[in-house]
Amino acid sequence: MKKLLLYGGFAFLIIFECLRVYLIMPMPGSQRNNSIELAYFLGSNKNIIRIIGSLLILYPVISFIFKGKKKEKLLAICLSATYLIIFYIFTYVMEADKMFYQPTNTYFSDVSKNKIPVNKLIIGVASGALSKAYPIQLIGYHHQVRDSINGIPIMVTYCTVCRTGRVYSPIVNGKVEEFRLVGMDHFNAMFEDATTKSWWRQSTGVCIAGPLKGYQLKEITSEQLSLNVWFRQHPNSLVLQPDEKFKENYEKMDAYDKGLSKSDLTKRDSLSWKEKSWILGIQNNLIARTYDWNLLQKDRIIQDSLPNMPILILLENDTASFHSFNRSINKTFLVFEKKGDTIIDLNTNSFWNYDGVCLEGKLKGSSLEKIDCYQEFLHSWEFFHPKSERYLKR
Repeated sequence: MKKLLLYGGFAFLIIFECLRVYLIMPMPGSQRNNSIELAYFLGSNKNIIRIIGSLLILYPVISFIFKGKKKEKLLAICLSATYLIIFYIFTYVMEADKMFYQPTNTYFSDVSKNKIPVNKLIIGVASGALSKAYPIQLIGYHHQVRDSINGIPIMVTYCTVCRTGRVYSPIVNGKVEEFRLVGMDHFNAMFEDATTKSWWRQSTGVCIAGPLKGYQLKEITSEQLSLNVWFRQHPNSLVLQPDEKFKENYEKMDAYDKGLSKSDLTKRDSLSWKEKSWILGIQNNLIARTYDWNLLQKDRIIQDSLPNMPILILLENDTASFHSFNRSINKTFLVFEKKGDTIIDLNTNSFWNYDGVCLEGKLKGSSLEKIDCYQEFLHSWEFFHPKSERYLKR
């Protein structure tokens, strides 16, 4: 009976520690299942579960160590040591926030002192006259960077496995909330708030488990561009600089921008419509559409329409910076043509730039309205937007 309790108790504890982390980390098969409720139950009740397991093994361990034979003592000691090692690894090594740390020093520079190469991709945020750029190479490691712009708190997030960059307001129920990286759900970074211990999905800002389930963070408009293009639009922008403490971690992300990462989780599939293919995603109310990045690279312009939203997507000469606009002016749907670097609307033969501003012609001075558009891996966009339609050029 004692041996049964000993083996059963340690098996219970070891399976629990492994399963708790397995379900929320990118391990073989773990991210393909809808197991978030089980994962949350294990995570939120971990101390209670450990107490139950400890009670199961307490009597046989004490009995074997103090009264058992030599083999029984050795067995109890070995099993105890095995569990403690597993506990340490899965609690202090393999948990997400023990692998990816927040910056210890968050500081910014203007263009004159900036150390970030201008061909690097950034997530840019503008508020009034102020603007800030957050290099993907940096936030891709940290997963989130907390900051403020114009006195407004913001949470700049990035998931390298989904290639999703999002900026949110961290205000929950009127309070500026703190979040920690807790793991992944279907390959997407997941955060836990400090107050209720609820779990939040990075790609959508939706709380998917815990007391606040169903609540959604307010998204703040942002753009993904090369730093050079961002400086063209915002010459006085501040740029997040590297925290030297994480230099080696940033260096491992150097090839990520161009899709040349060596990891199966983060490298790009250069073919179209594969799980790791690059796409652009746009959503208008309940309607979403997916655009092939290879098509955009080939044509440099895509025109389409969602209900009540005519769309124009432009790719700059750096083949990395894209812009998306509502291509209507005064309720007229404009049709564009791109010849080299010249962008012309065929309605009035006016000339436009990549920033959606008319430079010459009948519509001179007019500006197209920007719309939210995201570059992601195909598997991410279509999982979190299951009804998204694929745009196929006719």
